Amino acid sequence: MSRLLFSFLLVLPVLAQAPAPAAKKPSPPAPPASAKAAPADAYPDPSKTPGWPNPDITQDQIAQNICSKTWTTSTIRPTEDYTNKLKLQQMKDLGLTGKEADYEEDHFISLEIGGNPSDPRNLWPEPWNLKVGANDYGAHTKDFVENFLHDEVCFSVPNHKVSSGDKYPAKTSITLVQAQQIITQDWYACFQKMQAGQPCK
Repeated sequence: MSRLLFSFLLVLPVLAQAPAPAAKKPSPPAPPASAKAAPADAYPDPSKTPGWPNPDITQDQIAQNICSKTWTTSTIRPTEDYTNKLKLQQMKDLGLTGKEADYEEDHFISLEIGGNPSDPRNLWPEPWNLKVGANDYGAHTKDFVENFLHDEVCFSVPNHKVSSGDKYPAKTSITLVQAQQIITQDWYACFQKMQAGQPCK
């Protein structure tokens, strides 16, 4: 037997008894970039309702319209006949179940922050009640966000209209476009910040 083969046979049992390297623990998958703070039903289909601004409301004249104490959304709000017909058609197109009264025909970008009043790209059947556990992701909760963002947009306008009251007071100023982006990107994430006493910006 050659010396090389003899040495190999001596080492072989040692290698067989050596512990196998520990398996690498898999890392948890990263959340998708599109993940949002609320269930999918709390948001419209972005391919149909991405949110659409009102071209008649711009940053340079918010003091004369949305931030003015004399201005109301009733001056631009579409008729109920129009929104009810649109809601029924959209419910059918989206395959939504339930009654018509279970949904509000909501302006995704609210009128208070320069949303388009009648463009279907800014209107969708939003559930009134969308409760999961203790959280409500429905239209009533989104109303708080709309009022809060309005007050942030108007924060630096002298003698401006206040919509959100004492529960969620605005603490900083943002632009009209910023408010529109916040509400379309993830309105419920803004609500979580409001609950923590933080601004949405």
